[in-house]
Amino acid sequence: MMETSLPEHIREFSQVAQHRFEMLGGPQESSLPAERDGSMRELAAGALAEIGVAELDVRNDLEDRLAGAVVARAAGVALLPYPVVDDLMAIDGARLSPIDPRVPRVDHGDLAGPWLLADLDGIAYTATLGPRHPAKLGPFLVKATDLSPVSTVPRADLALHLILQSWRILGALERALEITCEHVKARTQFGKTLSEFQFVRFTIADTSVTLRGLEELAKFSLSRWTIDTDVTGWTDALMLKIKAAEAGIHVMRTSHQLLGALGFCDESDISVIDRHLQPALRLPESVEALALRLTPEVGAGHVETLFS
Repeated sequence: MMETSLPEHIREFSQVAQHRFEMLGGPQESSLPAERDGSMRELAAGALAEIGVAELDVRNDLEDRLAGAVVARAAGVALLPYPVVDDLMAIDGARLSPIDPRVPRVDHGDLAGPWLLADLDGIAYTATLGPRHPAKLGPFLVKATDLSPVSTVPRADLALHLILQSWRILGALERALEITCEHVKARTQFGKTLSEFQFVRFTIADTSVTLRGLEELAKFSLSRWTIDTDVTGWTDALMLKIKAAEAGIHVMRTSHQLLGALGFCDESDISVIDRHLQPALRLPESVEALALRLTPEVGAGHVETLFS
């Protein structure tokens, strides 16, 4: 039987990271104001520096890789307005951001510092990153222009980026479900709390199972990744990112369904989470595009699962 629990010291580090990120205030006090106030992202960068994220070598050290995963998850829970995974996967000091070269966009791409963009075929590019334009969905997205191929990025790096980004998505979705559970326990209809209605209980239970499945797949994929990751490790990452994106659609749909109109107002954390999480769910490629990459590997016998 595979041991899926994280080591105690990694769990403790996760708690430290989550506590530090919570000090920034969460969606209402940090993420939402960051859309207008650049200093909020500087505070997020400072929080990451305080807990030593820059010192993590997620490629070459297993303990650091686990720490990187729980930091990404904690950043998701807090909806930290900062490209944590791109920093963790930096190459020679340049943030690594996977893109679709046909429609190149980078989340938080307006932040100062060097960037290295790479498509999922491993071609690396330098580019001009434009200014950020106010937008409701993906408010920190910027367009990349003047793409110029400069080198290649190992498939293992791209796989680990997809895996760590999925951990970040997991954290954000866990927080969204927690908010939804608090809402249905507090609101009443026809003299009963919403949580007492069978439909609501079944919906919450189904969504909880979806997240637990994502968590186990995230642990499985991370445990199998190595610096020499082969095609099977690549398909692990593709399957995890597909699962994370699908879970995101499921969880956010459930949250909006149960919160009603409130879930579309920015005074609700659900709205802020949904808007800020869209780039992680949709980039670098859609679920459909990732599935097209995965399909030929199935026939070639390169796909393994938790039950293989």
